[in-house]
Amino acid sequence: AYLGPHPDGELLIARRNAARCGFAYLRPRGFAGAPYVASIGVAPDHRRLGVGTALLVHAESRYSPPAQHIFLLVSSFNADARRLYERLGYRAVGELPDFIVAGAAEVIMHKRLAPLAAAAGDTSSSSPRPRW
Repeated sequence: AYLGPHPDGELLIARRNAARCGFAYLRPRGFAGAPYVASIGVAPDHRRLGVGTALLVHAESRYSPPAQHIFLLVSSFNADARRLYERLGYRAVGELPDFIVAGAAEVIMHKRLAPLAAAAGDTSSSSPRPRW
């Protein structure tokens, strides 16, 4: 279920058999001007059933196009969530040590939503462009 825009973002609610089982809070311009998954959660008894994947796929499709990138943070101790994000094409691009939990880091994860050529607006040629 989509609950609509909020002044700062959008809240998605996942349901299975009419029961709420997950959510994602999205910020359209939350990280470097790109969409940001500010928070995502799945009820313990609904994990590993595709709920998190469905929420992220919906979030990505919500902003692409025109967005070229999407970001999220994951705690360094949350290995299950990080595996999910990596399986969906997110890559670690940095970390914020001791940002929320002392002794842990928040890992900044990024996924490109548009191919580089399309993102640059050049779809006329398949030859590489100079990198100046």
